[in-house]
Amino acid sequence: MTSTTAKSSCPDRSQKTLCRNPFLSIKFFVFCHGLLQLSQLLVSGYLKSSISTIEKRYGLSSQTSGLLASFNEVGNTLLIVFISYFGSRVHRPRFIGCGAILVSLAGFLMSLPHFITGPYEYDQSVASMFSNTTDLCQPGVLGSLGNLSGADCTPHAAKENHEVLLVMFIAQVLLGVGGVPIQPFGISYIDDFASERNSPLYLGILFSFTVIGPGVAFMLGSAMLRFYVDIDKVTRGEVQLTNKDPRWVGAWWLGFLVAASLVALSAVPYFFFPQEMPKEVVSGKESSSKKSEDVLSQLRSRSEHLQNLSLAKFIK
Repeated sequence: MTSTTAKSSCPDRSQKTLCRNPFLSIKFFVFCHGLLQLSQLLVSGYLKSSISTIEKRYGLSSQTSGLLASFNEVGNTLLIVFISYFGSRVHRPRFIGCGAILVSLAGFLMSLPHFITGPYEYDQSVASMFSNTTDLCQPGVLGSLGNLSGADCTPHAAKENHEVLLVMFIAQVLLGVGGVPIQPFGISYIDDFASERNSPLYLGILFSFTVIGPGVAFMLGSAMLRFYVDIDKVTRGEVQLTNKDPRWVGAWWLGFLVAASLVALSAVPYFFFPQEMPKEVVSGKESSSKKSEDVLSQLRSRSEHLQNLSLAKFIK
């Protein structure tokens, strides 16, 4: 029974090689590329889900946080045409793997500000006594009713940490540069070595990952922001806030570590894929469909020829 099963699954030497080495299978490449695209979108989409928390933690202005969220497009725009032009001349899987490593490095850099700055002092963020909002100013002296005086307040936007911003902007540039070869090289690699019958299916699977990726990133953000930002620096007893308090800041950095680790793991298989792999062959179905198309084209040409002859005879 085992010998017959092995013969049916790997009938010739080429298919035996595919069974032994999954890195010669375009299906396995599609599987790896789907995981990589999902992980990449976790890194880029997670920032958008936690940008308001980062803004609150470091006192960023809305203009700065908006520029930060879109800055990855700078590196992507500068290199996308150049990299795509040389796509057929390079080792595409390795370039995808190198790009994924840059994306992973960008994710780790995005979490670095948490480790190079002090703990979050939520006592300096005074909660309003009359609404579920947080005042943007720290009063020098609180009156009996907690009224704030504009002369005694310093806006949080004036306390922007320039080192934190520098690290995050560099990370965003790396994220854009690393994402350049992933999608165009992956699509062209699949289009070159997948069968004509399965190629649209594989590309549809990849595009479905691009649709669900941002949603998964927001789910990850919702889960990570339930933890306190300094969960690694203080004990639970020292935190006197709940996640419903307007002064609460969630563990925004934790999601970047998770997403960057997934990208790093997804990058490993690409260094084992060959520059070229055998063209995928569908057992008998594709050749029979080509034969039927040839027969139909011959019949059409013959019918057109007969119609022309009958028309000529009618004219005569």
